Amino acid sequence: MAQRLRAIYQNGAFVPQSPCDLPENAEVDLVIERPHLLPSLVTDPDERKRIMEELVQNMRDNPIPDNAPHFTREELHERR
Repeated sequence: MAQRLRAIYQNGAFVPQSPCDLPENAEVDLVIERPHLLPSLVTDPDERKRIMEELVQNMRDNPIPDNAPHFTREELHERR
């Protein structure tokens, strides 16, 4: 049975961040997925604040309409 856990690599070992129901000394296969985050190109705190305020204002000025289509989970996570 597959089980997905989040872990931190620390001192040469993967430390689970949530409880795990595996027996002691169980052998597992690990698939490493790195976060898909890019470091910010803007480092100035004032500029970051301005960008965030502009983003929030744009979201307020352009709300999602009530009649907008609702996507299913499968559609939202569709990989092409």
